[in-house]
Amino acid sequence: MKVLNRDELQIAEGVLLKHLPKSYKVYGFLFGINRNKPTTLEVVVDTWPDFKVIICRLDTEVITIDFSLFSLQSRMSCHCCLQCVFCVPFLTRTSVSHTEIFKAVASAKGVPCKRVATCYLMTLEDVSRLPSVDSSGISISSLDESHIGLVSQTWKFGKDDVAVGLIRNMIANFPSCCVLDAERKPVSWILTYASCTIGMLYTLPEHRGKGYAKILVSSLAKRNHALGYPVYSFIEEENAVSYRLFANLGFTEDPSYREAWFRLNEFQIFQ
Repeated sequence: MKVLNRDELQIAEGVLLKHLPKSYKVYGFLFGINRNKPTTLEVVVDTWPDFKVIICRLDTEVITIDFSLFSLQSRMSCHCCLQCVFCVPFLTRTSVSHTEIFKAVASAKGVPCKRVATCYLMTLEDVSRLPSVDSSGISISSLDESHIGLVSQTWKFGKDDVAVGLIRNMIANFPSCCVLDAERKPVSWILTYASCTIGMLYTLPEHRGKGYAKILVSSLAKRNHALGYPVYSFIEEENAVSYRLFANLGFTEDPSYREAWFRLNEFQIFQ
């Protein structure tokens, strides 16, 4: 396997651009890395320059929580590449079609592997499809460092120091939107992951039913689009409310594609 350097990462981003939307997850990471966003990931391929499998994995010199794979063609190459990544606690994501490969390699390595979620990939191909949203009288801002604790406390996977670090990086380096109350405290928010995915959408229970989620998704989608980011999100299959929200805002999903999420070595963090 080969670790890509700066120039090669630029080339790889162009290759993945041709394979959207299925390559969005890895493409999103490369998009950020190539624009000097902080990262603890390294990007490896099976061969270069005609790679069939590309993996964003942890840099063994640092601690991270992310791993993502995209296979252009070869399931066998995918299997071979995975042999070197089942070593530390982290959460991995890939196409549902690779489920059996993950299970087989994890079993061979003696690594606990648990599928924790299956998600729809929802993309907004045309930002002009966003319907008009009335945000008059609503104070919209970006999250800042003082909001890290609030976000981590309300995120179902955000109960440890690693999650806090993830959220801190997202708030400091990627776009976010929130609705502020009269005391300038966030009551609803959405963030952008290092993979350029928009998510972690949450509204405090006492402020629900006011249309805040619709306003925030629309606002962040427009902001990310203006910055050149790909605009997409992953919605868990059982989350019908979020699916309807994104669909009503013009996001679409590919019925033939599902994203599978696996927890390795009992790691507790999602996305």
